[in-house]
Amino acid sequence: MSLSAPDLASPVTFDPADAALELYHVRAGYGRVEVLHGVSLVVPRGSVLALLGPNGAGKTTLLNCASGIVRPNSGCVHVAGLHVNEVNPDAFARAGVCCIPEGRGVFPNLTVNENLRVFSHAGNVPYDIVRERAFARFSRLKDRGNQMAATLSGGERQMLSMSRAFVAEPAVMLLDEISMGLAPIIVNELYEHVHHLAAEGISILLVEQFARLALKVADYAAVMRQGRIDVVGRPDEVAAHLSGAYLGEMR
Repeated sequence: MSLSAPDLASPVTFDPADAALELYHVRAGYGRVEVLHGVSLVVPRGSVLALLGPNGAGKTTLLNCASGIVRPNSGCVHVAGLHVNEVNPDAFARAGVCCIPEGRGVFPNLTVNENLRVFSHAGNVPYDIVRERAFARFSRLKDRGNQMAATLSGGERQMLSMSRAFVAEPAVMLLDEISMGLAPIIVNELYEHVHHLAAEGISILLVEQFARLALKVADYAAVMRQGRIDVVGRPDEVAAHLSGAYLGEMR
């Protein structure tokens, strides 16, 4: 499969053999309501792909399909070339798919260390190594190991949630609106971490309503609207197709 955006001046194509994550003609939804109408998308290994679009475009449903939470009605989902349509979400996690949901997926009544221990059960990396990697990447958490997650700042909880990326090798990281409800200075810090995680070889599919933030760290970008992918290209190419009226505020 080759994916391209035919209305771009220099469309990109992706080789499925080099795909960390691939959705091919996926139709999915909830009950009788179809949200994704034949979506095809490839996240190349070691790259960041920003998925942009207005609220209600189907971005979170696409992430749910990519993480095994929602099963496609038709089409295929591949992780590192493996067909995973029928497997359970925990099998996605063991395969190295790490989903960071909107709202920061941590256990508030557990400490930072206890959260990391729970995360480690979903992967193939021992707890001690997960903890070491998390504290090396997110130094702010190092002094909060015995602190309850509920008492962390919003940015710190997001950092703790992003530590799930260290529980499996290799990892595909799915990020859903990590900027939600956070101050701009914290958001910029989180996106620096996204950049470093990608540099370490983690493939990332990043959903973000605020396009300018995502395009700064993305290798590729796609625009989604009404359950379909409109365009795919490099950030500068895709940016030319964005407008305030289409995506809302760009900051």
